[in-house]
Amino acid sequence: MDTPERPLHDYAVEVSERDEVRRGVPLPMGAHEYGAGVNFAFFSRHATRVRLELFDRASDAAPARTIDLDPVRHHTGDIWHAWVAGIGPGQLYAYRVDGPYQPDAGHRFNFHKLLLDPFATAITQLAKWDFGRALGYDPSAPEKDRVPSSADNAGAMPKCVVTHGYFHWHDDLPPRHSWPDTVIYEMHVRGFTIDPASGVAHPGTYRGLMEKIPYLKDLGVTAVELMPVHEFNDGPLPLSNPQTGAALENYWGYDSVGFFAPKAAYSSAGGQGQQTLEFKEMVRAFHQAGIEVILDVVFNHTAEGNELGPTLSFRGIDNAIFYMLSPDLRHYRNYAGTGNTINANHPVVRDHILGALRHWVVEMHVDGFRFDLASILGRDGTGRLLASAPLLKRIAEDPILRDVKIIAEAWDAAGTYEVGSFSERRWAEWNGRYRDDVRRFWRGDDGMRGLFASRLGGSADIYAASGKGPEASINFVTCHDGFTLNDLVSYRSKHNEANGEDNRDGTDANYSDHYGIEGASSDAAIEAVRNRQIRNFLLTLLVSRGVPMLLGGDEFRRTQGGNNNAWCQNNETSWMDWRLFERYRDIHRFTREMIAFRRAHPVLSRERFYTETEIQWFSPDGGTPDWFDPAARQLACLLHEDAGSKLFLMFNADKRAVEFRVPAAPDGMHWHRVVDTHCAAPGDIFPPDQAPRLDAEHYQVASYTSVMLATRR
Repeated sequence: MDTPERPLHDYAVEVSERDEVRRGVPLPMGAHEYGAGVNFAFFSRHATRVRLELFDRASDAAPARTIDLDPVRHHTGDIWHAWVAGIGPGQLYAYRVDGPYQPDAGHRFNFHKLLLDPFATAITQLAKWDFGRALGYDPSAPEKDRVPSSADNAGAMPKCVVTHGYFHWHDDLPPRHSWPDTVIYEMHVRGFTIDPASGVAHPGTYRGLMEKIPYLKDLGVTAVELMPVHEFNDGPLPLSNPQTGAALENYWGYDSVGFFAPKAAYSSAGGQGQQTLEFKEMVRAFHQAGIEVILDVVFNHTAEGNELGPTLSFRGIDNAIFYMLSPDLRHYRNYAGTGNTINANHPVVRDHILGALRHWVVEMHVDGFRFDLASILGRDGTGRLLASAPLLKRIAEDPILRDVKIIAEAWDAAGTYEVGSFSERRWAEWNGRYRDDVRRFWRGDDGMRGLFASRLGGSADIYAASGKGPEASINFVTCHDGFTLNDLVSYRSKHNEANGEDNRDGTDANYSDHYGIEGASSDAAIEAVRNRQIRNFLLTLLVSRGVPMLLGGDEFRRTQGGNNNAWCQNNETSWMDWRLFERYRDIHRFTREMIAFRRAHPVLSRERFYTETEIQWFSPDGGTPDWFDPAARQLACLLHEDAGSKLFLMFNADKRAVEFRVPAAPDGMHWHRVVDTHCAAPGDIFPPDQAPRLDAEHYQVASYTSVMLATRR
């Protein structure tokens, strides 16, 4: 006798779980809407107990509901999971995890501490995180005898947010600019618009950046590189400004607590999931303007610090897996200089980092990543540098990440320096040697002519041996870490007294000069030299093969008052002072015109090193340069473009004017002066079709001056 077919719906209802809290599934990790509820999936290998707590408000110390996960029913492998009915986007949650507190075995579980989900896609904003209450140990006991702290930190901790899984991207497509077409602009989300002079309606936020997109598009940049937007604690530090007594804050954000969550304080709409939506709106708006979004990501350490630091997430989830530990397992290896180091090549941690990168590409539509202290990501659990680090290869070869830009800061705080040899060809690198050599040439240091020529040509001496081309070189003169361009030509020494560390912090290797007086000056002659040198740096950057990166505000002489390590200055020291835009419109115009010139002359940005048929080098007299003359501070080069056009560049880094011999123009063409950085605006730079004709065989190049000629019929 045939069994009648059973209606699918009725059959499914009959065999389905009906409890309000169900078994759930181990994938995907994190908190995700599923049916009429949310599935939670959480990793911990050594935990003995996991509790999910649901909250009504971010400031609540007591949960509205607690759910203890059954170690058998809600456990698959190392994943703890459950499905909870009747909740959805906007639900606040966190975990408590129990297990052994055995620092000598690497374990620091503490059930008294509320923990953030490492996969949380949003974390509520909290004005001040009480790290004292987040400590995982009893601070009254000697370090070797410390026991877990019983102080509950729930009221002092932010909470995770279940976010909405849908967003209308409309017809959003990534611009996918090639490396030769790329000009990067590094900026801080808050600092770019927080000053009232920015004129935006939503200062210091993702929406504030959206309001400034027309400015960036007009400037000509093709990508913004955002300093860290992963959630971090920006509350007061145990440091104060000795000059004012004001508390200092973690302004830069290189201290992540959640790799999947955008910074809530940068949202104008709210911090309980709205930050995720507003970030997506910002990316969509940048893409509509043809501008890519690159994130500065910090996967090398977290805000939990060393063995005396707070327990916020990873430490209380599975300390022995997530961090590199010293041989005694009680202490932390410290290759980032911040107290701890992520164990990036452990398979679990490797998958976590890859999951975060995929999330930002798939869900948030970002176009690339700059990896802070990326050499750490090439170390194994003992700190040894790996010849072929699995994580770095996985990032380069991951099918989801294949179209995004990946950029390494190819060094770390433990002395590793891999510029030119970082991983494989797909990785571009911040070229720190470009910064130093260009600075030293224009300062007039001895023996820099040959190195300056190499940097102009794409740094073949650095990259060719590893098989990389000039597109691997992210060229920069300034970045967030160090002097601004204005301060590079206004100070001989750093002035970090306001950082509360007796001016010991920050590098001393600035290769800077003040050209007459330390700091701001009203002397017209000093200001003229400084403006000239700023133009020289900008021109050099934008005619060099490789990928140029500008520091936000350099195009109108933003200053930090000589502070070269303003990581803790959430104030006017670090903020963009848009009043300077009016004062230095000539520098802004010069920057915009140079970006346009670079775009109009592809010979400057090709993805190969110059051949002998493309470039010729000259000394001022027209002869071959003596590359070993330590006193030589002048250089010229002739670039051969397609269709017979040519560019002739002259650089004089001496204190005296020097006459250069100008080669003959091709038949039927004439030289036209596009740039002379000694001239006052608007004569410092001309659009090519308006550049004045030059028929002389020689050109007097003033002190500290660059000149660029182009042929035209």
